[in-house]
Amino acid sequence: MCGRFTLRASAKDFVEVFGCPPAEDHSHSLFNIAPSQLVTAIRTSAGSRARAAARLRWGLIPSWADDPAIGNRMINARAETVATKPAFRHAFRRRRCLIAADGFYEWRRDGRRKQPFYISLADGRPFAFAGLWDQWKQGGEPIESCTIITTEANDLVHPIHDRMPVILSRESYDTWLDPTIEDVERLASLLKPYPAQEMQAYPVSTLVNAPANDLPECIARIAESSPADEKAAASKVSSRKMPQDRQLWLE
Repeated sequence: MCGRFTLRASAKDFVEVFGCPPAEDHSHSLFNIAPSQLVTAIRTSAGSRARAAARLRWGLIPSWADDPAIGNRMINARAETVATKPAFRHAFRRRRCLIAADGFYEWRRDGRRKQPFYISLADGRPFAFAGLWDQWKQGGEPIESCTIITTEANDLVHPIHDRMPVILSRESYDTWLDPTIEDVERLASLLKPYPAQEMQAYPVSTLVNAPANDLPECIARIAESSPADEKAAASKVSSRKMPQDRQLWLE
């Protein structure tokens, strides 16, 4: 699965990697993006191939849903069933997007503990998860939301977790974003594990376990630590003020 990730891309990175400027409220680095928060997605429209960034709620709410709370269970879609599962099949054909990131977290179970790892491209550059989006409205303002597609883990990630998010190659962006392409087999062929030799993974502090900890320390490499080490690290940052926008997202 994919339950946390990071995005520290500059405006220049957005243009170079994603082919468009960032969303208007893209203003600071995010070290611990969690479900239900706003994420940056890149989309095109049927009448234009121009890309545009938007801020979408993480956790897809299908347009037909009675309750938007369903999005809390829809943060990921499995590549093996995304084309047929009712919650995702329409979006898979017509509402695909790129979700901007530069790393993600997975947890390896070590006995009764779970050790978090930070995983990124070896060169640290931003990349795009394969995503889907939808719009939900029942009175009031519409909610635009998204999900991240996952696949089986590659050789680097597999010792940590058996699933990983689909990271798309830049060469596949146009195909994935084109809403006129509905060939399921062609689209499904893009949903494969990213080459392990082009990635890196290392252990990080359990600070990342709490969504409120949006801190550079979340991605700092550590020696695999004991509970005492983690308690000491947490005490060093507990007094820091959480960014106001993150407080709002977590309410």
